[in-house]
Amino acid sequence: MANKFIVSLSPHVHSGDSVQKNMYGVIIALIPALLVSFYMFGLGAVIVTLTSVIACLFFEWAITKFILKREHSTIMDGSAALTGLLLAFNLPSNLPLWIIVIGALVAIGIGKMTFGGLGCNPFNPALVGRIFLLISFPVQMTSWPVVGQLTSYTDAETAATPLALMKMAVHGDTAALSQLPDTMTLFLGNNPGCIGEVSALALLIGLAYMLWKKIISWHIPVSILVTVFVFSGLMHLANPEAYASPFVHLFTGGLMLGAIFMATDYVTSPMTHKGMVIYGIAIGFLTVVIRQFGAYPEGMSFAIFIMNAFTPLINTYCKPKRFGEVVKK
Repeated sequence: MANKFIVSLSPHVHSGDSVQKNMYGVIIALIPALLVSFYMFGLGAVIVTLTSVIACLFFEWAITKFILKREHSTIMDGSAALTGLLLAFNLPSNLPLWIIVIGALVAIGIGKMTFGGLGCNPFNPALVGRIFLLISFPVQMTSWPVVGQLTSYTDAETAATPLALMKMAVHGDTAALSQLPDTMTLFLGNNPGCIGEVSALALLIGLAYMLWKKIISWHIPVSILVTVFVFSGLMHLANPEAYASPFVHLFTGGLMLGAIFMATDYVTSPMTHKGMVIYGIAIGFLTVVIRQFGAYPEGMSFAIFIMNAFTPLINTYCKPKRFGEVVKK
């Protein structure tokens, strides 16, 4: 009997790696940010994270078994748990449970399983869930608890985020930038925001771990961060009263979380290093444009979502030459 050559769906990994190993590697890299979220937001962060992860696991199991009618469940490969964790990281710590469950259903049911499951989805599933919730429940999704309320959940006191203050400055409130926390406070994460995005330090520790384990390459996160720093820095130099410093842009909102953990998704990002750099520069540019001139204070999610759609085009443009191909002059 002839041997069969079986080709599996993307993402394709080699050198002894597996999808499961890499998914759990990313989850390990998220642990520092997860611990910071528990320290900053307490009970609310625990409830939001557990609800999101459990709901994503349940919906993947249910859809696989009862709708797709597949024999083998995929909930143990780590992708559903990672989607739940990333979705939770993009939510405020006082979000009601039923909204979190809807977000998990959209992330897994629409963002992932509708296209056939892992390897077939054109958009990052956690981003699909987050953007759906932001558009559908804008009031609940933009209510930001003050850090330090460890036993509070839906009754937590809220305050404006640094991104909201930056948006006020763009619209003419010259005193708004003076209300921003200092750079070190932003770097450590002692400010309102989504539970997993506040601490740039914790996210950078996760980046160092993934680079060390070679789970991702540096091309996407570095190109995003450098682009945001340069573009926002030029705007700050042009008008420092209206535009915040580039360091504030780097350490606020979902920039670090998106650049390190969401834009680097294997399935929805380009395959070549050249394509990754183009992809990262475009995300960084769009993020600053949306932050400064768009309707929303944060632009990271929308920027990644838009560039996910361009990934096939980037892959086509940056496709490596075929072995033995003759280049016409």
